[in-house]
Amino acid sequence: MMSMDSSRAFVKDVKRIVIKVGTAVVTRGDGRLALGRLGALCEQIKELNSQGYEIIMVTSGAVGLGRQRLKYRRLVNSSFADLQKPQVELDGKACAAVGQNSLMALYDTLFSELDVTSAQLLVTDHDFRDKEFRKQLNETVQSLLSLRVIPVFNENDAVSTRKAPYEDSSGIFWDNDSLAALLALELNADLLILLSDVGGLFSGPPTDPKSRLIHTYIKEKHQGEITFGDKSRVGRGGMTAKVKAAVNAAYAGIPVVITSGYTPEKIIKVLQGERIGTLFHQDAHLLDPDNEVCAREMAVGARESSRRLQAMSSQDRKKILLDIADALVANEELIKVENEADVAAAELAGYEKPLISRLALKSGKISSLANSIRVLADMEDPIGSVLKRTQLADGLLLEKTSSPLGVLLIVFESRPDALVQIASLAIRSGNGLLLKGGKEAKNSNAILHKIITEAIPETVGGGLIGLVTSRDEIPDLLKLDDVIDLVIPRGSNALVSQIKGSTKIPVLGHADGICHVYVDKSADMKMAKRIVLDAKIDYPAACNAMETLLVHQDLVPTGGLNDLIVELRAEGVNIYGGPRASSLLSLPAARSFHYEYNSTACTVEIVDDVYAAIDHIYEHGSGHTDCIVAEDSEAAEVFLRQVDSAAVFHNASTRFCDGARFGLGAEVGISTSRIHARGPVGVEGLLTTRWILRGNGQVVDGDKGVVYVHKDITSES
Repeated sequence: MMSMDSSRAFVKDVKRIVIKVGTAVVTRGDGRLALGRLGALCEQIKELNSQGYEIIMVTSGAVGLGRQRLKYRRLVNSSFADLQKPQVELDGKACAAVGQNSLMALYDTLFSELDVTSAQLLVTDHDFRDKEFRKQLNETVQSLLSLRVIPVFNENDAVSTRKAPYEDSSGIFWDNDSLAALLALELNADLLILLSDVGGLFSGPPTDPKSRLIHTYIKEKHQGEITFGDKSRVGRGGMTAKVKAAVNAAYAGIPVVITSGYTPEKIIKVLQGERIGTLFHQDAHLLDPDNEVCAREMAVGARESSRRLQAMSSQDRKKILLDIADALVANEELIKVENEADVAAAELAGYEKPLISRLALKSGKISSLANSIRVLADMEDPIGSVLKRTQLADGLLLEKTSSPLGVLLIVFESRPDALVQIASLAIRSGNGLLLKGGKEAKNSNAILHKIITEAIPETVGGGLIGLVTSRDEIPDLLKLDDVIDLVIPRGSNALVSQIKGSTKIPVLGHADGICHVYVDKSADMKMAKRIVLDAKIDYPAACNAMETLLVHQDLVPTGGLNDLIVELRAEGVNIYGGPRASSLLSLPAARSFHYEYNSTACTVEIVDDVYAAIDHIYEHGSGHTDCIVAEDSEAAEVFLRQVDSAAVFHNASTRFCDGARFGLGAEVGISTSRIHARGPVGVEGLLTTRWILRGNGQVVDGDKGVVYVHKDITSES
């Protein structure tokens, strides 16, 4: 046995494997079954099964095998006169039905000879749209594997509604390669092996002696330099389909190896860590010493694509956004399926309810996101807008113009809708973008990224919006202060603090969303109840939800405070008290005033007056959003002037602090920074300025002869 290659060391931890057998492996050149190859394959699987590996098979070949049998049957049943007539093409569905029966009979025979039991599972694309089906699929496969049975999957072509000749690559899967990738994800496989008629992915035609085997595929490097040949001689897709499926699976966290199904013991050699075939892995650039693709190249790619985007006309940039909005709506069902898979996995993993709430794309969310993108598209073009025009001197015109920041790195948790908002804002503002979402939203993020990037024209380039899938890449990206211009973390206090302490790149964001509602003694109590309830229970997981309720001391004897607490408790809110409130009302003590619940819980405290409320917010707040409910206009003005938060409201719920509600179209986040953008960050927050000076040959020359007038002519055309 050869020693294990360092790039394949991960195979030590592999237990569950999906093996996809291509049509070219199952059949010979003349269309008949390749019995020798299939026998050798089944022997490898028996060996692995006995070693404790969990093997799941996906097999092709039914249609080709059925076509051969039906052609023979037609020949036997035809008269000489019949054979002189033009031959009608055989029905693909009938071929699939006959061939599937023959194929599974063969697998059953071969495995039985090896004292192994196999099982047939036929699925269609439509099945996977049903959440209950996906749950049942997992349970059935788990049951079979626990009994050491080999599940053998195939698409049920006999009844599939997919159009022959299977040229539509829409839907959840579109061939057995993409079905294998989908099953690897659904069934939490540790490895996907795609068996082909060649030894892996080559830099050119495999028959060309100059072509070299690519041991580790790196998307950023190889997707532009490899030209795929024709599709398989008998199957649907060939190498193009395999690479597409392998990339999708690998970037969702399932390693993939494409290798030959012709040579005996290839699967066993893969699991022994030998460097055979082509590996696809989300950390590919770290695993393969032959390649040097790194975080820098991804960032440089985003910068280059952003330059091409900025060079486009305003109308063309607008069209990209409208196309993205349409694509999201058109793929709503597909997005919903992937998001439900994330939510189900999060629930199974025991994640807290606030995170699951942020993770779920609730009904109407996709159309709402699409509408926000259309609002953005209809906004005046923000790039190159003249903010100020000054005549410096005779013939010298100075313009201050808006300009994209460059390349943004956004690290966000839970919310897949953030990916859509951020991507659309980046496109509108002409910025390149690198996105790192949380692993809990990997399916949602992957499908949203795919839909958005496919709507971006090739003239801009696929590198404009990069999806970073590995946490290991974040430290490398945070070192690139010469390429990345701004980091925006959207997530927990711990995430933001960690990023701020790890980079020289400017960081825009808020660490906490500790929002206060202060109810003054002059408040209209009906209004106060309405605002307090909305601020707390409309969306408790949001950063603009109320976390602390401050109440004027005069509302204690009048029953006003008690009424507010009763209303909150009626809505299921857990109430904690500050020192005054807990002792007076026997409330459990709050662990800290500087605490973000992100759930149906809040802190209540009693204060002397508006000035005490302001002092409390200064000491314990996070500078996010704070509100006063008061009819006393003088108290309200004092509060609005002296509370130095990013957003300060009078008689309005803190939930209004939102990019879409502010008319920004969308938001990349909410900033509590005091430098650059503050509050909800829309397009303007992703722009900086440039100075453009137009002259006709002037030189400074010690300012001799230059008569400065510094005349502001901004309003002039």
